[in-house]
Amino acid sequence: MPKSDKAKALVLASFIGDALALGAHWEYDPQVLVAHFGQITGYLEPLPGGYHAGKKAGALTHYGDQTVVLLHSLATQGGFSLADFAQKWRALFQNYTGYVDGATRMTLKLFDFGEDPHNSGSNSNDLAGASRVAPLVFALHQDLKALVEAARAQTKMTHNHAQVLDAAEFFVRTAWCVLAGNTPEKAMFLAAETGDYPSAPLTRWLRAGLASAGEDTVMAIGQFGRSCHIDEAMPGVIHLLARHGQNLSDCLIQNVMAGGDSAARGLLAGMVIGAAGGMEAIPKPWLEGLLDRDGIEHDLDALPF
Repeated sequence: MPKSDKAKALVLASFIGDALALGAHWEYDPQVLVAHFGQITGYLEPLPGGYHAGKKAGALTHYGDQTVVLLHSLATQGGFSLADFAQKWRALFQNYTGYVDGATRMTLKLFDFGEDPHNSGSNSNDLAGASRVAPLVFALHQDLKALVEAARAQTKMTHNHAQVLDAAEFFVRTAWCVLAGNTPEKAMFLAAETGDYPSAPLTRWLRAGLASAGEDTVMAIGQFGRSCHIDEAMPGVIHLLARHGQNLSDCLIQNVMAGGDSAARGLLAGMVIGAAGGMEAIPKPWLEGLLDRDGIEHDLDALPF
């Protein structure tokens, strides 16, 4: 399987993980989720009055929309430019009709106060800031040092929290190792060994996530915590990669059924397992129903590989 096939799948599967979560995003009770939606196997419109009300099935959450902006910046600049990403990111929210979370609101205020993108990040410890990184892995896979630096920089722009920055490095290293031919589980070990994580309790997160690999995903993520906060979300993503590392469809479905911040988890799990399985691992209805697919593929084609 060509590496370019895996790298393209890495990006598309990340977006699909976000889009699949849209309808049920931030429903924290799995029983309520089942009562409203049943077993979720495809794209759904959000319920009226919810966080993403008004979006169509196959659209992205506000996390995915920001990731599209990062990809478009990479495509138009031919590489990573924090200044250009910041400009395009701010433009996204000038007349944005989707949900705007606390980290985004604080970052926009800091930009308005005159801060530059190196110092504009909120103090949010949500994993979401680290979840936008799939386009960077595609664009910068030939330069690991530049990839890590860019992943940390784009994260810090909105989430200036040391553990979230460490998480961004861990996941781009993991995806990079998968592109090099390693399984997701092996890649996580390699990423942990080779990266620099001064603030994150990565060993504890890895141990917890890997130890739960034999457990039901809904139960495991419920035990870790379903929230956006990194200390709950990290072992949940690691669980998804360890339990479903060879099956993208099962991974993303079970992620959504686990509830909570399934969009951030889906962006990251989709990225890593997409890199492992390539385009043939992505169900055709998911690929065909992704509303932003044409624009995503156009920008991927504009980037050299």
